[in-house]
Amino acid sequence: MSIEAKNGKIRVLFVCVHNAARSQMAEALLKRLGGDRFEGESAGLEVGDLNPLAIEVMQETGIDISMNRTNSVFDFFKQGRLYKYVVTVCDEASAQRCPLFPSHATYLRWSFEDPASFTGSYEERLEKTRGIREQIKKKVEEFIAGHSREGGNR
Repeated sequence: MSIEAKNGKIRVLFVCVHNAARSQMAEALLKRLGGDRFEGESAGLEVGDLNPLAIEVMQETGIDISMNRTNSVFDFFKQGRLYKYVVTVCDEASAQRCPLFPSHATYLRWSFEDPASFTGSYEERLEKTRGIREQIKKKVEEFIAGHSREGGNR
């Protein structure tokens, strides 16, 4: 499998520990904002359940991730999937456990807090998750813009 999809799009993998929130949001945002040039996927070291807070904050933007499955980075590796970019989205506290996908990809590390670690009322946790969504969106937008300026070399 090539680092470019058959459709010529650049393949990007977002990785976090459980593939339950941050990597799912990043994948969905890349598809929405850069789907004409990028093919995004996401996976985790351990397969978890989608975080309901992530589902809700993405629905607020018109993106439905509720039917997404969580994926194992090891399954992707066994399938021989290759990517031009592998972006880890673990927080600094989890960085030691955040997996790296073995390939010849360019690795980027974007550190975001894990919504599963948020405490407080539902509304407080939801607001914090909105903040993570906005941080991820900003990084995705910068990635897309930077890729355009540099002619594909980041």
